[in-house]
Amino acid sequence: MKVLILGGTGFVGTHLKTHLSQKGHHVTALGRKAFETGFDLTNKVNGQDVVIMLAGENIGKRWSESYKKVLLDSRIVTSQKLKLAIEQSEHKPKRILAASAIGIYPENDCQHLIDENTNIYGDNFLAELGKAWEEQNNQLNPKPVTMRFGVVLGKEGGALAKMLLPFKLGLGGPVAGGKQCFSWIHHQDLVRAIEYLMLNEELEGAFNLTAPKPLSNYDFGQALATVLSRPYLIPLPLWQLKLMFGEGARVLTHSSAIMPKRLIDQGFEFKFTDAKQALTDILK
Repeated sequence: MKVLILGGTGFVGTHLKTHLSQKGHHVTALGRKAFETGFDLTNKVNGQDVVIMLAGENIGKRWSESYKKVLLDSRIVTSQKLKLAIEQSEHKPKRILAASAIGIYPENDCQHLIDENTNIYGDNFLAELGKAWEEQNNQLNPKPVTMRFGVVLGKEGGALAKMLLPFKLGLGGPVAGGKQCFSWIHHQDLVRAIEYLMLNEELEGAFNLTAPKPLSNYDFGQALATVLSRPYLIPLPLWQLKLMFGEGARVLTHSSAIMPKRLIDQGFEFKFTDAKQALTDILK
């Protein structure tokens, strides 16, 4: 298939391009330039079988009011530009997959799992961002499959890459008490799930892309320390997180116990269901 990945030069996009190319698909991956003034996005979209929309600025930084606008615009404005490009295309894509995130859900703990049947959303900026993102993407034609990402694990980027240095130095410990639930997915399972959604054309709506066994931040950190053969002693308190990230500390303290029910019901099989197993594979 001819596949265009927008936001395709980042951590997830790079893994996805490699995976789909190895499976024999013809993949074009574009970064931020695809949405710059003067770039002919219509020409790139025209004739593609599938468009995979991953564009969006990194959520894991210090938030200010101006950066919150950047986060929003990098999702909404890019989706608007894609909509226009598709409308102007002679040969429109047959299928669209669009990224979102599990931050759209209300906070919950590891004893009370929620899945795609949940019709209640959170009341904070993460949820507002997710809702606005999905509402804009749902104006695309064809209407996209929505992929709600959990925390993607890989040593080349994302949350794990930021955690590795302090943990390797023996400075790892629970974050903000460690009770918040942590919904994660190995990067290999993520790209396999995206391919699965891409190929099964009857699938529609929203899918959670998370491993089926979320765990507490404390237990995840303990697993990481064990895999690295390092101590797990030094906590990172909430006040320190707020000094570092401001309101953006919510990314690290947000508690999400999310199940990928629709993927499981469709028969998708995860290779990595245990966090320690996943971390061992990534860091071996």
